[in-house]
Amino acid sequence: MKILAIFVLLILFVIPLNQATAEQATDNPPAFTLKDLRGQKVRLSDYKGKVVLVNFWATWCGPCLAEMPELVKLQKAYRGRGLQIIGVTFEEESKTLVNRLARKFKINYPLLYGSTDLSKQYGIEDVLPVTLVVDREGKLRDRILGILDMEEFNEKIKPMLE
Repeated sequence: MKILAIFVLLILFVIPLNQATAEQATDNPPAFTLKDLRGQKVRLSDYKGKVVLVNFWATWCGPCLAEMPELVKLQKAYRGRGLQIIGVTFEEESKTLVNRLARKFKINYPLLYGSTDLSKQYGIEDVLPVTLVVDREGKLRDRILGILDMEEFNEKIKPMLE
């Protein structure tokens, strides 16, 4: 009887979740135009044709800062295969502090000034960091909550770079 109950729960909950994920893969993420550290406007659409990781982070977020060195390594290793990482602040941040962190971590990808409104538009409210995976056609493929680890990268992102 327990096996039957588990099977029913799987059908009711797991299968619809997987279908929702498949449907999300066809959605376009909300467009944005944000300023980078030099005040230049950057659009998400500027990177069509690349696999884009939009990484929402904050200066006060320990896991976000811990993730940055790995993102720098990934950008360096996979740029030639079409990977583009974009860091977007979760909320309005001090330009001085963001610049200081960019230098400290030797960030080799664009850092953009986001806002609380933009984060809400993307549905980012409770967990940081959050990384959105956008494929070469500009479709949202995945949402990674928390630090992006190499296992997830190898499973979810690397195949899109081949």
